[in-house]
Amino acid sequence: MVALDVPTREAALRAVESLKGAVRWFKVGKQLFTSLGPGIVKDIKNASGAKIFLDLKFHDIPATVALAGKAAAELGVEMFNVHALGGSRMMGATVREVKAHCEQKGLPVPMMIAVTILTSMSDSDLKEIGIEATAAKMVERLAALAKQSGMDGVVASPEEARMIKTSLGAGFKVITPGVRPAWAGADDQTRIKTPFEAIKDGSDYLVVGRPILKAQEPAEGALRVIEEISEAMD
Repeated sequence: MVALDVPTREAALRAVESLKGAVRWFKVGKQLFTSLGPGIVKDIKNASGAKIFLDLKFHDIPATVALAGKAAAELGVEMFNVHALGGSRMMGATVREVKAHCEQKGLPVPMMIAVTILTSMSDSDLKEIGIEATAAKMVERLAALAKQSGMDGVVASPEEARMIKTSLGAGFKVITPGVRPAWAGADDQTRIKTPFEAIKDGSDYLVVGRPILKAQEPAEGALRVIEEISEAMD
């Protein structure tokens, strides 16, 4: 999944055009969505036919998040996420209401994914906000809560992918940001692995942004990542 963390519609569609045929998923996050609104999702789909991961990390009272989830389904995204820290009532209500809404409207049900602990956060960052458990322990706890609540999977760092798959089963999806090819810098991520390592440890979807978008030829950067994935699969 290529993260379209760019400031303008022109930059987003330029990246989409340059990556057409090389990738099948794009992630639309807060920067792009806040700047341009829901229309950018339709623009990307029309330009590429790709699938969309709407990365807005909904976190609010259960009724509000459920309504946001319904809106995401109406928009036609194939995946959206919520914060697992919102708790089981919030996640459970979202799953139930989005599924019922899609059935009533004849819409495809998007994958609903819970964010565990942001990949930029370290153990010391968690202590700063009053969480004494390590990042790994919190990811394990929140992932189990997400599965019990009916979510399809979680966003977690590559470091936790193997643990999640072992404890929660192969069918529970793991989406991993914090993926940095060996030839790219770490940027602001702290819990990172290469695409090869992430796939070997059980990641189902890799989110990669800057290493691809900053490459002189984004499609070549994407293909280099795909080569690492293929090597791990072999």
